Amino acid sequence: MLFKLTSAAGEKLPEKLSIDRAINLAQLNDPWLEASQFNQHKLAATAVAAGQLDDPKVSLGVANIGADRFDFNQEPMTQLKVGLTQMFPRGNTRSIKTERFNLMAHEQPILRENRLALLKKQVSIYWLDAYQAQVSISLIEQDRPLFEQLIELVTASYSSGFGQSRQQDLIRAELELTRLDDRLNVLNQGYEEGLERLKGLINHSQGTVIDVTDQVYYSLGSELPAVREHDVLPIGKDELLNALSKHPAVKAMDVQIQAEYKGVELAKQKYKPAWGLNASYGYRDDTANNINRADLFSIGLTFELPIFTKNRQDQGLKAALNSVDSKESQKTLLLRELLAAFDATRAQLFRLNERSELYEKTLLPQMKEQAEASLNAYTHDDGDFAEVIRARIAQLNAQIEALSIKVNVAKAHTEINYLLSGRDNSHPQAISSGEQR
Repeated sequence: MLFKLTSAAGEKLPEKLSIDRAINLAQLNDPWLEASQFNQHKLAATAVAAGQLDDPKVSLGVANIGADRFDFNQEPMTQLKVGLTQMFPRGNTRSIKTERFNLMAHEQPILRENRLALLKKQVSIYWLDAYQAQVSISLIEQDRPLFEQLIELVTASYSSGFGQSRQQDLIRAELELTRLDDRLNVLNQGYEEGLERLKGLINHSQGTVIDVTDQVYYSLGSELPAVREHDVLPIGKDELLNALSKHPAVKAMDVQIQAEYKGVELAKQKYKPAWGLNASYGYRDDTANNINRADLFSIGLTFELPIFTKNRQDQGLKAALNSVDSKESQKTLLLRELLAAFDATRAQLFRLNERSELYEKTLLPQMKEQAEASLNAYTHDDGDFAEVIRARIAQLNAQIEALSIKVNVAKAHTEINYLLSGRDNSHPQAISSGEQR
């Protein structure tokens, strides 16, 4: 539970939710992970049960009693019979079923590994979306006083009658200030939506962990967190495929394929007979003149004859083999999708880095110079007020776009960290904010 902080003077301070803290909360409170653990325990218990023999069957009855008088000691073959039957499954069916369920249980930790990596990616993207909106709001709020000063400047110039200020300049300045307010409303909407998406991932289903809608005492911090950057440019095709083959989703698919091969082995066992052992003991009463009758003991063996295999065993084996081929094709498709996502993200990252460098070294300084030059020219009656407004708006837009590029770079690295999550498991946190949790 997050608590609102207070200063020594009693002033309430904003609570910060770092990206690492959000990730940890999401992973701690994810019901899917809890359900996966239950599934693993269920499959492990099922594996034990699958390796056991069927329960023996016991039969009780009276055999060969005379139908005329129903007298137990009338006929020599009348007996009280107790029987026991035990069935044995085909071949190695029990051990193969146990191995198959154990494989399915072993898949669950791998699926949880993938879920943790996926949560880290999703939370990071939601956090970065909210952060971008928050900082964009801050940039506009920082520039808003400048537009208010421009309104005061053009109002004073227009009222005095000196200079070249016109009524349309005053209207234009007020219009741009109104448009800024509208942008603030849109950004606040995006910020709140981003926080609500975060809330859906980090809150526990049975109780509120953090109230992310309390914006008065809530902040994501002012600094963009450092993102762990893989050196993706020198990765060759073979190295990349090897790295992607270690992705948790691919490893889980490998386990599924092994389980399907166990299904093939099970289908082959159906060509072998199932058999059963039965034994019975028959108690016989003495005759009416007290002549002793021996009790009877019987033992027998029953088994199946799988001789009509064309439409049963053969088709079952064919279905099992097709299931293996289907899983192999799904793995190929998954690797293709991961490879395409990596190549697309790497290409995007390359262009984003170029744009980021262009903005930082050239565009932002030029926009600043243009805004200052246009304002100086206007204050010396040598410029157009519309140009002053355009320059200020262009500078603000450039700052917001530069922020967007940086956030998109962080998102691209977040995507790459997910795609290469199986390459290096020694770094459980792909993104580090450097903030105290």
